[in-house]
Amino acid sequence: MSAPASLPTRGNAVLTNLRLVDGVTPEPQDGLALVIEDGLIADVAAAAFVPASVASVDMGGAFVMPGLVNMHNHFSLSLPGPGGDAVSALGPHDLALYMADAARRTLLAGVTTVRSVAEKAGADFALRRAIEAGQVPGPRIRTAGRALCCTGGHGHDTDDTIECDGADAFARGVRSQVALGADLIKLMISGGIAGEHEQISTAQLTRDEMSAAITTAHAWGRKVTAHAGPSAVIAEAVALGLDCVEHGYALTPEVARLMAEHGTALVPTLVVTRAQAFFDDLGVPPWMQQRSLGAAERHLESFRHALDAGVEVLLGSDMPPYWAFEGTSAIVRELEHMQAGGLSATEVIRAATAGPARWLGDEERYGMLRPGLSADLIAMREDPTASVGALRTLDFVMASGVIVRDDRDGRSA
Repeated sequence: MSAPASLPTRGNAVLTNLRLVDGVTPEPQDGLALVIEDGLIADVAAAAFVPASVASVDMGGAFVMPGLVNMHNHFSLSLPGPGGDAVSALGPHDLALYMADAARRTLLAGVTTVRSVAEKAGADFALRRAIEAGQVPGPRIRTAGRALCCTGGHGHDTDDTIECDGADAFARGVRSQVALGADLIKLMISGGIAGEHEQISTAQLTRDEMSAAITTAHAWGRKVTAHAGPSAVIAEAVALGLDCVEHGYALTPEVARLMAEHGTALVPTLVVTRAQAFFDDLGVPPWMQQRSLGAAERHLESFRHALDAGVEVLLGSDMPPYWAFEGTSAIVRELEHMQAGGLSATEVIRAATAGPARWLGDEERYGMLRPGLSADLIAMREDPTASVGALRTLDFVMASGVIVRDDRDGRSA
């Protein structure tokens, strides 16, 4: 008897009877089949030319689109309050298992790639290796490792940050995460909604500190993203070469135009200022709830300034993407907020698939459904190009050609 195999990491399949939303063409395409070999899309063929002898998966007329890419992910998120305290109290072994379960649930929610932007204790690197080896199920991981903050800065009280002070310390902080295998670098350049002794408007890094971190990261071929709220600190960081802004709670038209001119992307995480039910689930204290919910109107205005200026916006939930929230998942609510805020459904799809892949330098690996790219895809009963609310009917997930979820007609993968 042979030893049990690891989980499959690449699969073969032919998907037929589908309506294709490939991430490029603005409207669904009929009469096509996806031929998948060794985890990659080998062909997007006319269905009539697929031999009857080839075993196929009948998608029942479902809409098929690329898997989601969540650009603001935390498998080890711990907000103030009893729920977050329980995560922070986990030992290293319990934390690894907790994060592995979060990865599994994230994949089942239709997120086939994540960009983690601050995880605890370096466990994200071990989790990435385990997923790639087929030891545990989960999405493709691109990670920043631990984020860099100043002493007492945003996130300083959890194990997903490293406190640095001065330009040399921030340069060393960047190198320490690159040495572990970080794909990008995350900076905390201002306060936020989760820091009790700060405000969203609190500037936290000096110009020299930001410059040292960004210059060092770029020298090592890594992009830099930053947790940031106020417009003045964002403008300074953008001028220094910042590649992406997280949240951007208080952008002005002028700073949004500067971001567009420099090619700095925005991951707005609109759901985090509209998340009272989630906060209630975790027992988040009143001061944080008031700060978050009180920022919602300005946050949406900031998002619209970015759209008006032509800033590239990318999907990011910050909340666990799989969290049951307002009748769906947190990731779907974020997509719905993006559409309600001014993006068309087709633009939201691009911001959730091809756009993130391009930012991550992976546009030739995934993010669209075309030959040569990974067969990462999701399917749903309704048309996402009409409304991204169609993702509420998501019932099928495939990662690298492997079916990991199939709830159609009561089936399970």
